Amino acid sequence: MTGAHSPATSPLLQATSLERRFGATRVLRDISLAVHPGECHLVVGPNGAGKSTLLRLLAGLARPSAGTVTIGGASPGREAGVRRSIGLLSHQSHLYDDLSAAENLTFAARLYGLPDPAGMARGTLAAFGLGERSDEPVRRLSRGLLQRVAIARALIHGPALLLLDEPFTGLDSLATAQVIALLGLELGRGRALVLVSHEVREVWPLATHAHVLIRGGWTITGPVGGTAEEFLARYREGIRG
Repeated sequence: MTGAHSPATSPLLQATSLERRFGATRVLRDISLAVHPGECHLVVGPNGAGKSTLLRLLAGLARPSAGTVTIGGASPGREAGVRRSIGLLSHQSHLYDDLSAAENLTFAARLYGLPDPAGMARGTLAAFGLGERSDEPVRRLSRGLLQRVAIARALIHGPALLLLDEPFTGLDSLATAQVIALLGLELGRGRALVLVSHEVREVWPLATHAHVLIRGGWTITGPVGGTAEEFLARYREGIRG
């Protein structure tokens, strides 16, 4: 299995007793998570379970109503430098429609202070099979190609922690396999990954831990065990319950 770590290794990401409320509504309740380098944590849940809200809290884009989040021991919401260690893919692409794929990634590389931003951009796009489309404005790209550019942008600065929300949306089976292979390489380099996805069977070989979020709380949480089909059966039973 990808992502084994020494028990003595400190978590890269530590979330403790997270809660998020909107008025009287609790979107998340008592969520704890410890993610070590090299681990892939798969988060699954029905629509409206709070998965995207959880990623926003982990990225420091929203503050929890209770509980704490630290990355490398520091708060992502209070220390700007911590965000450099995060690669986030959300439902917003964070791409500029009138810029080409290469221009978007070059701009991102400059923001992160990377050497040779243009070369880094083109190399990253080539790794995603986008070399031939790198000079097209992203507004002309298909949904699947746009998604691959957005993932490439999230990875370009070599973040220690990847937070990916449904990264396979719009991708065909070949592109999905390509992205999974690239994520496997990132895990092998010691990156940590929190991955929200409905594509459980495809992601299962990468996953070291699996969590089910239903009505804002964990119903399954911990290291993976058994097959993807067994996990999915437990997940479906939890939804029915």
